[in-house]
Amino acid sequence: MTRLGHVAVRVQDMERAKRFYEGLGLRLTWDAQDWAYMQSPGNGDGIALLSPSYTAAGPHFAFHYSDRAEVDAVHDRLAAEGHRVGPVHDHRDGTASFYLQDPEGNWLEMLYEPATGIPSNVGAAAIPAPISLAPAG
Repeated sequence: MTRLGHVAVRVQDMERAKRFYEGLGLRLTWDAQDWAYMQSPGNGDGIALLSPSYTAAGPHFAFHYSDRAEVDAVHDRLAAEGHRVGPVHDHRDGTASFYLQDPEGNWLEMLYEPATGIPSNVGAAAIPAPISLAPAG
């Protein structure tokens, strides 16, 4: 795992939410009718804004991985341990992920993020994913 990379929240007014987070310094990376993805220009950490009509996922947090094979391996390990995991999906932005609930019922996503970052559909340059550092010691 590279990092805790984003959180997803439900919003009632997409335009108001985008303006608010832009005012906090986040940059709009992906803009769709029912969801938007905003990122910190410095490190790529993000927030997904989910409209009431967005049904592919609900509020969650996501661990980002720099290697697609790691996501597949985590998926297989969790499934083998008896956890209910969704299928791994390839997304239109070049990422891939799956969803599951932790033992307390919180939703989380395991997401592969390409080293080049998550591409933008609004003309912004991708923010490269942070380099994974080995733990000290």
